[in-house]
This record gives sequence, C-alpha cells and structure tokens, in this order.
Amino acid sequence: MSGPDTPEQAHADFSRSLSYGEYLRLDELLGAHQPLTGAHDEHLFIAVHHVSEVWLGLIVRELRAAMALLEAGSVDGPLKMLSRVVQAQVQLTAAWDVLSTMTPTDYLTFRGAFGQASGFQSAQYRTLEFLLGNRHPALLRPHAQRPDVHEPLQALMQAPTLYDLTLRLLAARGLPVPPAVLQRDVSQPYAVDDAVLEAWLQVYRDPSAYWELYELAEKLMDVEDHFRRWRFAHLTTVERVIGFKPGSGGTSGAGYLRRALETVLFPELWAVRTRL
Repeated sequence: MSGPDTPEQAHADFSRSLSYGEYLRLDELLGAHQPLTGAHDEHLFIAVHHVSEVWLGLIVRELRAAMALLEAGSVDGPLKMLSRVVQAQVQLTAAWDVLSTMTPTDYLTFRGAFGQASGFQSAQYRTLEFLLGNRHPALLRPHAQRPDVHEPLQALMQAPTLYDLTLRLLAARGLPVPPAVLQRDVSQPYAVDDAVLEAWLQVYRDPSAYWELYELAEKLMDVEDHFRRWRFAHLTTVERVIGFKPGSGGTSGAGYLRRALETVLFPELWAVRTRL
C-alpha cells in the first residue's frame, strides 16, 4: 500500500509541466562535456573547469548586484550578497582539491589536445578581477578576437570597482576620503592613500559609531582573503601537476601565479591592522 511519502506518490507525468532535466537544460549542460581524447583524466579536467565557470558566473552576478546597491547607498543587501560570494569562493577553491588528484603523467595523456587554451582566457574570471580592482590593459588582449567579450570588459575598466564604491560610501557617511581618491582614474590600479587609511582607522577605532561600514570592511576582507586562497590553491595545483613549465596560455605558469599572489585589492583594510 502506498503512503504519502513513498516513491509511488512522486509526480511522474511531465507532458504538461517542466521536468528537472528540462528546467536545468541538462541535455545542453552535459552535452558540453566533450573530451578531445580518450584519456581518462580529461573528463576530470573538463568537469572541474565547467564547474568553476558556473561558480564564477554566480560570483560575478552577486558582485554586480552588491555594487549597484552600494552605489545607491545601501549596505544591508550588499552584506548578504558578499556573504554569498564568499561561500561560492569556498566552493570555487575546493575545485582545485579535486583537480590535484590528477598526476603529471595523467595530465600529459591529453595536454597536447587543447593547444593554447587556458584559464587565463576566462572572460568571467577577467570580469571578477576587474570588479575587484585588478586592472591592467594587457589583461584585455586575450579577448581581442571576441568583440562581444572585449567591449564589455573594456567598459568595465572605466567603471568604479567594488572598493571605489565603498570609499564613496565612506565619504557619503562623512568620513574624510580625499576628492582625488573619489575622482581617480578607475582604469588604473588603485594606489594606497594615507588619508583613506586614516578614515578606516576612524571606523575600526569606533565600530559602534560606524557599524555598517565596519561590517562592510570585514566582508571585503573575507572576499579578498578567499580570493587569495583561490590563487594560492591554483598555484599549488599547477606546481604539483606541471612544475615550472610554461602555462598553456603563454604565461610563465607557476612564476606568473606567484607574482599574482602579491596583488592587494583593498590595501588600507590590510594596513589598518598594523596601525590599530
């Protein structure tokens, strides 16, 4: 006899409604998994990068939404969205643990099949970098052959970063952020400013008076902390699998990734720890 919680009670007729597979378009999603060789580990390699791109898409979407609210002067919504970004970053970083189960010999069984293709060419990762403030004109070059990708990235280079919008909010709340910082050329890397550090020191020395800004600062620290963890996990996996060979996209590989670890996105928030 069938009870209310037995498998027999589950909906089975999808002639007039969406099924799970149809809603998620699983035929298209899984159909994109197309290895170029018969190597066992190429399946792993593709799956990890597909999953990473899905998480990157979510992170970018949440960052854009958080930034739009910050620009409008709101903090509560961005805090929730940035919390989601951090949890997605955790999942993104965990993907390297799966990929690191691949040995150097495993990798060489299919490495020659994808030529110069590289994660360095990921438009979503580049978007993430630009939103967070890591900007350099040379980073646009891998996308030059795709106007549909290159033009939005070029426009993004001219838009305020997450940190720019945060500093504008500080100024709007009465903290002394210099006009030169608020009106800076956002297409250029951010330069440390002593007056901005002093503004953050006011926030950190009296959190109760600036609670929203204090929470926002700590959430930005979470985002950059996990961004660093992702980069370090990337470096470690690359060294483990290919050592110090050049990367497939033309970079020096592990050497390039080591230098990338030196990038600081929100410098005054790190410096404030020393000055408190």
